[in-house]
Amino acid sequence: MQQRVTVGSLEVTYLEAGQGDRAFVLVHGFTGSSDDFADVLGDLGAVGRTLAPDNRGHGGTGHTPTYSLAEMVDDLAGWLDALGLERCDLLGHSLGGMAALRFTLAHPERVQSLVLMDTAAAAAGSVAREGMRAAAGLVGARGMRGLFEAMRKGASARWPDSVKRTVQEMGEDRYWERIERKLEAMDPQAFVQLSEELTDQRPVLERLGEITCPTLVLVGEDDTPFREPSEAMTGALPDARLVVVPDAAHSPQFENRGAWLEAVHAHLARARGG
Repeated sequence: MQQRVTVGSLEVTYLEAGQGDRAFVLVHGFTGSSDDFADVLGDLGAVGRTLAPDNRGHGGTGHTPTYSLAEMVDDLAGWLDALGLERCDLLGHSLGGMAALRFTLAHPERVQSLVLMDTAAAAAGSVAREGMRAAAGLVGARGMRGLFEAMRKGASARWPDSVKRTVQEMGEDRYWERIERKLEAMDPQAFVQLSEELTDQRPVLERLGEITCPTLVLVGEDDTPFREPSEAMTGALPDARLVVVPDAAHSPQFENRGAWLEAVHAHLARARGG
């Protein structure tokens, strides 16, 4: 069930499952929402309290005049405060992983363990940068609906086999309905401004030695743009383990749910002392 809490002037929506003193927080990526974790929330909630907030401008959380990684870090701190959570195990996916890295660097005492999922410690490469700028231009001209229509028209030709299998198992209508719902809930300004953060952010790879908590770096086998960045982060983090999820791309919690859950459960067991 979706819940709401006020963080400053922002109303933040989130999903929650399970109970326990030690929370596991899941931060979704660019154009996503807490729905990205709805299918695994029950499995994770069975072993402890698990929460998935909607980032500003995404899902049910309010829209704001500006959007940045720094604001996402502040939002996460304020949201944890509002829920009375001094510390948590933290997972960040894609853009959410970039925010989770910066949150951990800014508030190391609040992160008991970290999962970095299909993310990076630096900006996207030149090819991805061109694509993001083109998408931002499309959103500026035609809105989020225009982006959805363009995605649906041409996406399947570029899908790796792991995504094609996921779409077949989920059902094409349900797959696209979820994407449509998330895109139409997103503030177009959030898309435009956060796409700039994805392509022009200041790298933090040289600071990863400051993060000493147990860390799991997760990446889908077919998520080619994030394979090398994941290896680089694993090498730079003092206590990190890398898991490449087979038969999965950018959203392994969908594409190979069993292997993803196995890796996350093993990480939580390690981080929580068994």
